[in-house]
Amino acid sequence: MIDTVFTLPLPVFLLAAGITLVAGLVKGMVGFAMPMLIISGLSSFLSAEMALGMLIVPTLVSNGVQALRQGGAAAWASIRKFRLFLMVGLVCLLLSAQSYAFLSPRFLFLLIGLPIFVFAALQLAGWVLVIAPQHRRRAEWIIGGFAGFVGGVSGVWGPPTVSFLTALNTEKSEQMRVQGVIYGLGAVALLLAHVQSGVVNAVTLPLSVLMVVPAMVGMMIGLRFQGRMDAARFRRVTLIVLVVVSANLIRRAFVG
Repeated sequence: MIDTVFTLPLPVFLLAAGITLVAGLVKGMVGFAMPMLIISGLSSFLSAEMALGMLIVPTLVSNGVQALRQGGAAAWASIRKFRLFLMVGLVCLLLSAQSYAFLSPRFLFLLIGLPIFVFAALQLAGWVLVIAPQHRRRAEWIIGGFAGFVGGVSGVWGPPTVSFLTALNTEKSEQMRVQGVIYGLGAVALLLAHVQSGVVNAVTLPLSVLMVVPAMVGMMIGLRFQGRMDAARFRRVTLIVLVVVSANLIRRAFVG
């Protein structure tokens, strides 16, 4: 596996590891944004296919840790509670992953970034979106399907999921756990789908495994910060992260 490092120049590999560490730090603090930060950072100097392949294993491992921090029973309860969102998202992710090579990356960046930017900016400005109980199932169909679709082709399904959980006014610890469960199951599906698509291959898989180390170091540091935040500050930091990463996706849609 060490020989795999030399498929990239050492400075490039270290830069990729540094970006992954920062992505892990942010994930530890707010529970999401690792795939977006990794693919946004890595694809600025690597191919989009390699960037996507390298983020899959760190995403899978970090979400497993996040989902199980409060035990298997709590994770299972979250799966049952959000099973419709998970099932719809899974089907759409598996279907859309096969169309990866046929969709414009710029179109995808805009498709993900614009609605999330508007949502988060309005929330920060004081407008509160609340999904009423009678509309929850419809929201799970729509948002779960959208999250799965964009996740399959870009490796990024966090913002729609976080927007959904925020609109439900989910409690902080449950939101962190639910995000881990949803993203973890999505990461398993993403791995299987891109083994089939060829994105996960003899070059990207070993590099992705190596990226687990900086991802987990960053996440452990981020969890320390997250534990000190009250619910209001956690929500605000979450929305700020959504604004920043969605604005960057919009920027990439227009300037590459």
